[in-house]
Amino acid sequence: MKISLLLQEFCDYSQYIRGYATTTIGRYRRVVLLFCKYAGIEDIEEINESNVRNFFFNGRTAKSWSSNTFVCYHKTLVVFFRWCVKEGHMVANLAQDVETPRIEKRLPPKLTKQQALRLLEVVYNYPYQYKFLHFRNHAIFATFLFTGIRRKELLNLKYTDIDLENLTLYVRQGKGSKDRIVPLNYKLASILQKYNQERSRLNKTCPEFFTSLNRNMGFKQIGLRRLVEQVRKVSGISFNVHRLRHTFATLMLEGGCDIYSLSRIMGHSDIKTTTIYLAASGEHLRQQIIKNPLEI
Repeated sequence: MKISLLLQEFCDYSQYIRGYATTTIGRYRRVVLLFCKYAGIEDIEEINESNVRNFFFNGRTAKSWSSNTFVCYHKTLVVFFRWCVKEGHMVANLAQDVETPRIEKRLPPKLTKQQALRLLEVVYNYPYQYKFLHFRNHAIFATFLFTGIRRKELLNLKYTDIDLENLTLYVRQGKGSKDRIVPLNYKLASILQKYNQERSRLNKTCPEFFTSLNRNMGFKQIGLRRLVEQVRKVSGISFNVHRLRHTFATLMLEGGCDIYSLSRIMGHSDIKTTTIYLAASGEHLRQQIIKNPLEI
C-alpha cells in the first residue's frame, strides 16, 4: 500500500481524533516523506530494518544532525510506525529498537537585562513612517518580554483576550491545547492601553488584538518575522522570538519569582522544563549561594 495514502490517513487521525497541533502534524508529514525520499520507496511493504537504520546513520554522519534532530525524527517515525502496526499495515515497529544519542544539555540563550531594555528602547524610538507602528511594535515586544508568551500565542491573541481592567492576558489553546491566564504588570498594561487607543483611532475592528497596518486583519507571522529582522539589524542585538521567552523566564527568577508560579505563567506541562532556567540565571544562583550559613 502507498505510504503517501497511509500518511494522509495517519495525519487525519492525529488531527481529528488525537487533537494534535498543526505544527506537530506538519512535522509528522515532513519526516516521513524525508525518510521515503532517502530510502527511495513508495510502498509500506518496502520498509525494512536496513533502510530505517541507514536513514538515521546517514543523517547523523552525512547530514550532521544534532542529537535533538535525531531524537525528534526518531520519535516521529516510532509514532507513525506504531500506528501502522496497530492498523495492520506493518508487522513490527522497525524504528523502536534504533538507539538514540544522548541529548546535549545546553543553557537556554537569553538577553541580559540591559539588552532587553535596549531592545525596548530601540523599538520605541525608531522613526516609523506611521504613528500606529510606533505603538503596535512597542506593544508586541513588550508583550514578549513581560509575559513570555510564544510567537503563535501572541499572533492568536484576540481583542477580548486582553483584560486591562483586571490586568490579565488570556492565552487561548496554547502549546499542548491548553488555556491559561497570564497576569499583566502595570507597565505592560499602560503600553497595551496606548496601542489599544491607536487601534481604535484607526477603526480596527477585526477580532485579533495585534493588527496589520493597512488592512483590518490580524498581524501575520511573515510580518512578525520581518519586524524581528528589522529590529535585530537596527539594534545590533542577536535574538529571535523564542530567546525573548527565555529572557523573560530568567529575569523573572532573578526578580524573585518562584519556580512553580513561573511554570504556570509559561504554560509548561512539566515543571522540570522550567528548572532549566535555574541554571541559566547566574544572578538567581548567586542570591542563593550567599544564604550559606558559613557566610560571614
